[in-house]
Amino acid sequence: MASLTPLAFAALGLLAEAPMHPYEMFQTMLHRHEDQNVKVRPSTLYHQIGRLVDLGYAEALGTAREGNRPERTTYAITDHGRAELDAGLRRMIAEPADEYPEFQLAVSHVDNLTATDAVTALRARAEALRAERAGYDEAATGLQAKQLAERYWLDVSYVRGMLTAQIEWLTATADRIASGDIPWDGPAVPDPAPQKDQDTTR
Repeated sequence: MASLTPLAFAALGLLAEAPMHPYEMFQTMLHRHEDQNVKVRPSTLYHQIGRLVDLGYAEALGTAREGNRPERTTYAITDHGRAELDAGLRRMIAEPADEYPEFQLAVSHVDNLTATDAVTALRARAEALRAERAGYDEAATGLQAKQLAERYWLDVSYVRGMLTAQIEWLTATADRIASGDIPWDGPAVPDPAPQKDQDTTR
């Protein structure tokens, strides 16, 4: 099984819907806000489609010209490509992947900040995520207005849900630190309670 870049995988998913030429694929990705999931540029997309063809996952159907526009080649997914797409989707959705996000690393060492700085940073992140969530709300509203079937933008609702969960955790944790519910000084591990001498007399 060949390793595909996220952009190549996204392109393969679009070809599974219908034959397309690369520019149409690029416009579809922007229309569906898939550029929030993968970094996409026309030149890079053309390169990745070429790789799909080399791997036998896609094939060229033909080249056509519309008006004064450049010639555009339409591509379609092959049976081999559809099998690869199905296998990849089942794996990526069902199996959690090992990821090492920067924020998780920072949280594991946040005790090196003062309580005030930790609270300030957590609340600043929560505010930034609220703004990001507002962008996803706007995207969802736009996609609904265009009557795009919901199954094509489940990623938007997923990301919004994850952002909401993060905001709730950040806000609650900042409040707990600020209130002293999470102590910010003292030993990392409390000393064990002294044991009483056992009375061995009978």
